[in-house]
Amino acid sequence: MSLCLCGRCWGTKGEHLPIGVVQQDIRETIFAGIAGRKYQAEIITEQDGVVTGTKRLLAALAEKGIQAELRLADGAPAQAGDCVVQLVGTPQQLAVAEEFVIGMLAKPSGIATAARRAVSFAGDAIRIVCGAWKKMPPEIKGIVREAVAAGGAAFRISDQPFLYLDKNFVRMLGGIVPTLRAVAPMKDKLKVIQLKGEYGDIAQEAVLAVEHGTDILMIDTGSLPDAEAAHRALLAAGRRNQVKLAFAKGIRVEDIPDLRGRGIDILDIGVGIIDAPLLDMKLEVREGLHATQSAGKN
Repeated sequence: MSLCLCGRCWGTKGEHLPIGVVQQDIRETIFAGIAGRKYQAEIITEQDGVVTGTKRLLAALAEKGIQAELRLADGAPAQAGDCVVQLVGTPQQLAVAEEFVIGMLAKPSGIATAARRAVSFAGDAIRIVCGAWKKMPPEIKGIVREAVAAGGAAFRISDQPFLYLDKNFVRMLGGIVPTLRAVAPMKDKLKVIQLKGEYGDIAQEAVLAVEHGTDILMIDTGSLPDAEAAHRALLAAGRRNQVKLAFAKGIRVEDIPDLRGRGIDILDIGVGIIDAPLLDMKLEVREGLHATQSAGKN
């Protein structure tokens, strides 16, 4: 009989098992003597942070027939040693669970933790946005977006309907003014335009864009002097209260305290949040429960 761990391992001599060979999970043999027992386990955080991903996890556990009790909901703060979810299952169920439960929680929770840290640094002065979820593979876009929201950051530059006129729109339409004229009839949406200083001094671009109907300016150069210059130019033109000033590119979460008081209303932080390290967790079997042992009896 060929044995295979999780249906993914190799044959007994290191070769792939042929198609059609019935593979037996080796854990069935390992746990044969205690197969009918139930054990209690906990998913434990090993660091302080913000937990998310629990809704998806509970659904996955239910599919496996594993009982689960939620102790920390999505968005909840956690301290090292806290129990996130308590599980009850057979030895084989818990061994299977250990293969996926941490993966469903740790990375999203790391993103949520970074987002919460960014929001905390910004306070009420700056809106924190992480639009980088759009650059993720389609399979995980929703997970990343939910993680950003669980940390208290926004995943859209505005809560109102808006048009985002990026650099490629501006290039194809022939510049800032033609672009804004093209969307001027769409009065039910805010106009957000990305500026990179491609048509002159970025401060002059900012004033020109506001004069032609922009509601949010995205200074997407990563250069703080550019953002400050745009802010000063808008003040001098008497246009500062007509527009929100957003700033992006290469911003780290730890940069936020130094960016307060610089005239910036919105910070779009991508890599600094999306590439946050995972919030490490572990699954610990705590104790056996009184249950009928259906296997291993003579």
